[in-house]
Amino acid sequence: MNFDFDTILDRRGTGSLKWDYPARRLNAPEALPMWVADMDFAAPPAVTDALARRLAHGAFGYASFPESVREAVAVWMAGRFGWNIRPEWISIAPGVVPSLYAGIRALTRPGDGVIIQTPVYPPFFSAVEATGRRLVKNPLRFENGRWTMDFGGLERLIDERTRTIVFCSPHNPVGRVWSEEELGRLAEICLERDLSVISDEIHGDLVFRGRRHIPFASLGPEVAQRTITLAAPSKTFNIAGLAASLGIAQNRAHREAFRREFALTGWELPNIFGLTAMEAAYRSGGPWLDALLEYLEAGADQMDRFFADRLTPLRFFKPEGTYLALIDGRGLGLDPAAWNDFLLRKAGVYLNDGAAFGEELTGFSRLNFACPHAVLDEALSRLERALGGIR
Repeated sequence: MNFDFDTILDRRGTGSLKWDYPARRLNAPEALPMWVADMDFAAPPAVTDALARRLAHGAFGYASFPESVREAVAVWMAGRFGWNIRPEWISIAPGVVPSLYAGIRALTRPGDGVIIQTPVYPPFFSAVEATGRRLVKNPLRFENGRWTMDFGGLERLIDERTRTIVFCSPHNPVGRVWSEEELGRLAEICLERDLSVISDEIHGDLVFRGRRHIPFASLGPEVAQRTITLAAPSKTFNIAGLAASLGIAQNRAHREAFRREFALTGWELPNIFGLTAMEAAYRSGGPWLDALLEYLEAGADQMDRFFADRLTPLRFFKPEGTYLALIDGRGLGLDPAAWNDFLLRKAGVYLNDGAAFGEELTGFSRLNFACPHAVLDEALSRLERALGGIR
């Protein structure tokens, strides 16, 4: 099947955070927004067709969580990852970020230590601190242009009040798809030191050639018993605005505690359109996703060549998964504020400030390349022209 990723959708005036923020808040209406992690592609036809049919029905009352949706999720996980889960292990949630908060409250108490591996998605920080837990940072190691987990550092940080690690797999923003060996070592530490795991796997479907996403909970029954997996079709199929995600826990006490945390906030009933889109995506979205991955990786390869040939001394790091890539701007010799100003005001592209993910990425930026290749061409050309102006 042929899918169109080249058509440029005008998202201005549609209530898009990605496109509205630089125009309205930064007074940069002409800047290309390549920051927040949603895609500039239409959702798969299977999803939009299902939503159109549901819309045509006309009645949009309170929604349940149908067994058919749970079954579609289970079939997807088995087919894409070889991970066999039972429908009853699956909980519905409004998003992965609320689920981070709910999971931390479910598995820990105020004052407990919660480990994160920086640099990492900013809500990891806030979910720990806002819930009154103790933030324990175990930075990733950056060696030979590649980020790895510091297992020795992790073991040294664990004390008697350390309860949980919030894990990012594939990792945002460094783009690592963790190997079976790396996951196995982390699992050994969690079992030996009695750590529970909240595994954010929202980017699990977005993995490039030669890599394989392995759900952490699939490593074995003992690992599954201590893991809550957070997943969603939102990044994969560009439906984040429909507010439907998943918490998957084999441990009955863990999933009941997870569900109870949402009930305590007054959230219990899902978004009916989010459920419709989720089921359609997981039942029929596979061919579209396969085509998307080819398109995304072609864009990443394009950037890799362009940076190497025409954008030195900037450095580009091609990710192993996700549609998010890091750019190292430190070679320009600018301070971090000047680097960010250069990107927005001189080059006319709006990227995420790397320091928001942790001090390890000061002087870096995160670039979202999930857009038509023509838009990517324009962004690269803008960078080249701006760079020529300061050389």
